[in-house]
Amino acid sequence: MKRVVVLDYGSGNLRSAERALARAGAEVTLTTDLAVAARADGLVVPGVGAYAACMAGLEAVGAGRVIVDRVTAGAPVLGICVGLQVLFDAGEEHGVVTKGLGLVPGTVARLAAPVVPHMGWNTVVWPEASVLGAGLDPATRFYFVHSYAARPAAARARTGIRVAVSEHGEPFIAAVEHGALAATQFHPEKSGNAGATLLTNWIGML
Repeated sequence: MKRVVVLDYGSGNLRSAERALARAGAEVTLTTDLAVAARADGLVVPGVGAYAACMAGLEAVGAGRVIVDRVTAGAPVLGICVGLQVLFDAGEEHGVVTKGLGLVPGTVARLAAPVVPHMGWNTVVWPEASVLGAGLDPATRFYFVHSYAARPAAARARTGIRVAVSEHGEPFIAAVEHGALAATQFHPEKSGNAGATLLTNWIGML
């Protein structure tokens, strides 16, 4: 079994992610130990709430460097929800810009939609050769809860980044894949069979 660590840095839907990964076939550890996180076959970075608060939590425990070092070394990382957002260059909330990890180009900003937050089930358009979306029907829906998102243009401008897109008022990034790095704006652990398939796909690439 592949050893997967869910990183506990004070933000995230930790237990449900842990259970979903175990059901998908991984040996899962929930930990604050950065050494354990660095050695795992796969590292999951969850996140809920505000961008700035999640970045502060990562910085407080020194986890940002572990995430960047893993991706640079080709060791798999999966971000979920705000765990995806912090991978971008920056996040803007209420006029305040917070620096992110800079692994994916672009800025996370409030959705331009009649109803925010975007809460509920939505389809995702997967890119060609997607690993995360392999075997999923185009009509498959995933569960989203968010008010902020990254836009596709900046990420697509960098060679090698595969971008999955959904729409709520405007197109936004639903998932990214780039080498060892993968992330979803939606919650696979709350997305039933669709989320289970995606997690199984990710574990299969470890």
